[in-house]
Amino acid sequence: MVGVTVVRNEAEAEVVCGMLRSNGIACGYEQTNFGAGATDGYPLGGPVEIFVGEDDERRARELLRPDREGER
Repeated sequence: MVGVTVVRNEAEAEVVCGMLRSNGIACGYEQTNFGAGATDGYPLGGPVEIFVGEDDERRARELLRPDREGER
């Protein structure tokens, strides 16, 4: 699995993964360790990294390009 983008929170990750999955790309995500220790180890949300398989990386990055906003 390779990281293709980081989004603000888990809800946004679900939306992005849903779009990727609807285009035939298997997708997963996990919370980043950005700001680790800020809440004494308690999960409090925050940035989430999106992962896809290596074979799907190019297509996923194309779908996630900011200049494609109006095409979706």
